Amino acid sequence: MCTNQKIIFFGSDEIAIPCLNALREISQSLEICGVLTQPDRRSGRGRKLLPNPIKKWALEFGIPVMDPVKPGIAEAEWIEKLGADLVLIMAYGHILKNDILNIAPQGCFNLHASLLPKYRGASPIETAVALGEVQTGVTLMKVIPQMDAGPVIDSESVQIEVEDTGLGVRSKIAQACIPLLARNISGLLTGDYLSKKQNDADATYCRKLSKADGCLDFNLPARELLSRHRAFSGWPGSYFFHGDKILRVGKISINKGLDQLQPGHRCKINQNTLIVGTATGAVEILELQKPGGTMLPIADFLRGYCLPKDIIFESPHDRASLIF
Repeated sequence: MCTNQKIIFFGSDEIAIPCLNALREISQSLEICGVLTQPDRRSGRGRKLLPNPIKKWALEFGIPVMDPVKPGIAEAEWIEKLGADLVLIMAYGHILKNDILNIAPQGCFNLHASLLPKYRGASPIETAVALGEVQTGVTLMKVIPQMDAGPVIDSESVQIEVEDTGLGVRSKIAQACIPLLARNISGLLTGDYLSKKQNDADATYCRKLSKADGCLDFNLPARELLSRHRAFSGWPGSYFFHGDKILRVGKISINKGLDQLQPGHRCKINQNTLIVGTATGAVEILELQKPGGTMLPIADFLRGYCLPKDIIFESPHDRASLIF
């Protein structure tokens, strides 16, 4: 690698921190010269403006930062002034135009958290888990002004185990970025790499998640319901309605002995448990939390909260597809 080669990083999510740390250790001649990230957001009970994890990381190491609502001319001039050889992106959240993409002489590259062309878009990790995939990964691609559609340079696969949550798979993908970059960064900086055009006919797209995605839909099969619960464990979590109250779900499992229950119907056999029918099979809710309460084992919860034995839990009527 040549001396004094500079990378500018675009990103806002802590998933990128392991690869950023690895980049700092690859070579003393490689410098992360700047970070472009999202603006501070209000968070917590006090609704204070707080920096995202990438901005905090950059400030900790004294790396220049810009955090515009949307990158434009000022940011393009800033990148040019920094003299970056290459732009690297992960989980930044904007589709970039050519006036940004073409500044760095060696180009602009993205680490996308799926095996492209599958799961382009905003929630590839959670969507892969929710839809029951057994494998996903991270793809290194050249960026073009079209969402996650650029030519692929390399990828690193990770397995989704049966108990993995969305947060667990995020951690796996964060670590998978390290070997992927280690074997490719030199070629990216010298232009010595091969790429392959994606087959757009095989592409699927995943949307941005919303709080509504956490609402348990008992019209789904039990296995799919459990997959969605695992996927959304970090955010938005899982819940269902009892009247106008939101009951948040902790642990949940498939109950294999009650296939005759109708979707949303509670099993009447044992009043110390909460087993609910689905489209195929039943799920047993093992932990619940009422508004203003704490998460409790279901037997403890039911001692202090009345759920009728013949209750039918409603499911959302307008559940949006996770992919399109």
